[in-house]
Amino acid sequence: MKIFNKNTLLVLLAMLTVLPVSAQEQTSETESVYRRSSLYPLLLETKPVFSDQSEAELNAIVMKAYGEAPFPEKYNDHRLPEVSFKFSDYSQLSAEDLQKEEDSGKKKNGRKIDQKYLQAINKYIEEKDVPRKMIAKWFNRKEDGSFDMSMIHKRGAYNASAMEVQLASGSIRGMAAIKDAGEELIKNTFFVVNRMRFVKNEPIARATRDVAIEIAKNTIDNRLARMAAIKTAEIAYNAAKDGYSVWNVAYLYQLEWNDEIADKFYMDMWMDSTSIDPERKALFDNTDIFKLNYVGFQKAKSLVLLGIGKKPEEILTVATVRNIDRVYVKLQKEYDVFKTKTPILSADPIIAKIGMKEGVEGGDKFDVLEMVLDEKTGLTRYDKVGRVKVKKKDIWDNRYVLSVDDTKLENKEEDDDEIPGTVFKGGGRKVMAGMLLRQVK
Repeated sequence: MKIFNKNTLLVLLAMLTVLPVSAQEQTSETESVYRRSSLYPLLLETKPVFSDQSEAELNAIVMKAYGEAPFPEKYNDHRLPEVSFKFSDYSQLSAEDLQKEEDSGKKKNGRKIDQKYLQAINKYIEEKDVPRKMIAKWFNRKEDGSFDMSMIHKRGAYNASAMEVQLASGSIRGMAAIKDAGEELIKNTFFVVNRMRFVKNEPIARATRDVAIEIAKNTIDNRLARMAAIKTAEIAYNAAKDGYSVWNVAYLYQLEWNDEIADKFYMDMWMDSTSIDPERKALFDNTDIFKLNYVGFQKAKSLVLLGIGKKPEEILTVATVRNIDRVYVKLQKEYDVFKTKTPILSADPIIAKIGMKEGVEGGDKFDVLEMVLDEKTGLTRYDKVGRVKVKKKDIWDNRYVLSVDDTKLENKEEDDDEIPGTVFKGGGRKVMAGMLLRQVK
């Protein structure tokens, strides 16, 4: 049996975890050890996701699917009550005018259009006071203005009562656990605004075909070659004309949290239920020190074919959820700060509960990280102890489905004791269950 080193034991003991004794217990206990980033997703409504009035029923299906979509399990749920907002409420440019600009096909307008969306999002953030509300949620703020450490304890397994004793002393010095919680949890809080649109494939496919045919007629002199090019264009049109394409753009923001903000919050605004102070309450209610910083955006696109033997509700629901998952994967691959960590559930073989939903492909590389406690600073850090690769034939298909039949693995009966996940190779002897994986860009 492999023995944890001293630093690992310190972290595990501090987080009050128990060593696993079975596959099922190993899965649940290991997953509870690591600290997830927190996420607040929001939908930006520019217009109905299906533009035609005749498609009102499809619009209702998609909006319902978005509202009921499973929350990404690799993140803590940090949602506020609002789940969507209308572009027209936060922009002088109407949704119709914006759509005309998008449909014009002028690439030079792309940056201007993105700026219009960002301006509307930023206005929403400011008017709704989103960052301050996100901080209030972190510290479980009550109507009387008091805070507590219950959520910090739940998500990070810190000793909440010890933290509150330190805060009550009025001294910032020596509060390593509180600073660690800020770096580990609060700083890794994200706000993602999704913008969705379903577009009919036929008009786009038709326009592409017509251009290809026109080029063939005007540039190819040889009759046989010209007819072959025209036929190819028709074949491409027939293959692409059915159904819709779902387009999703996600704008990523990160909650700002640093030593200066933390000091102001703890020294000037913090109070628990035993020390209510109207002045501190007013300071928090009116502060502007909390910010959301824009990180970047990514786009995802996928094909949606109706009338293929399944109900439209099922097809659109699956397409909506999977497209959201896909754009999150692209954000994670593009921006290191948004990358998730995944615990290793088994070391022989190396298995982690991550798969196709997270965009895992054969040969993808992941660093193996050991979470350790720096004895000098009292803060958590992650040391790289190895690197592993995804086995091409052992990728877990955990994509969102509605039909039970779709979740069955072909030519394979699942063992009830088997840990669901993707299998990795490499890493060496240092890799142990409980360590974390982070994908290499």
